[in-house]
Amino acid sequence: MAEQKKLLRALAGETLPTPPVWIMRQAGRYLPEYRATRAQAGDFLSLCYNPELAAEVTLQPIRRFGFDAAILFADILLVPQALGADLWFVTGEGPRLSTITKQADFDALKPAHAVHDTLSPVYETLKILTRDLPSETALIGFAGAPWTVATYMIAGRGTRIKRQPTRSSPKIAPCSRRCSTASPRQPSNTSRPRSTPGQNA
Repeated sequence: MAEQKKLLRALAGETLPTPPVWIMRQAGRYLPEYRATRAQAGDFLSLCYNPELAAEVTLQPIRRFGFDAAILFADILLVPQALGADLWFVTGEGPRLSTITKQADFDALKPAHAVHDTLSPVYETLKILTRDLPSETALIGFAGAPWTVATYMIAGRGTRIKRQPTRSSPKIAPCSRRCSTASPRQPSNTSRPRSTPGQNA
């Protein structure tokens, strides 16, 4: 039952004898079983889009350490990829995206309602985890803030230097239907901290 999950009890304000424990990037290269599963998948994006393997690497640190929460294995840049951006990873450097530099690039993106076919493997991963996680273990999801994802789509990569808009920069309405997606109904035990692309790469 949800009320037995230590993380949710703590978030609800209950004082516990010991605090719930989880760590960011807890499914990652420090685990030999993760490295083996990633090698089986072939590359990072193939791992994200394989529900069985993505669920497996989500569960691996729970089996090994018994953390109080599992962290869904995915990536925030799957959303712009689903919208039509090209996405790839450069070894030792991180993610790269095709850039939006003019209005025509923005207009070429798919509408928000069209992303679900691409993202359906992530939804399937959620279903597997809802079934296979221990009853006492919460599930943490994550999402990139719209501004964070937009800066990746404009710059094509992560950068601390934010380019000033120019007269030729596309004027994009902040509430455009192309800039937000409606998620399928999520399990009630899922919380959503912020994350960065390739966090498990």
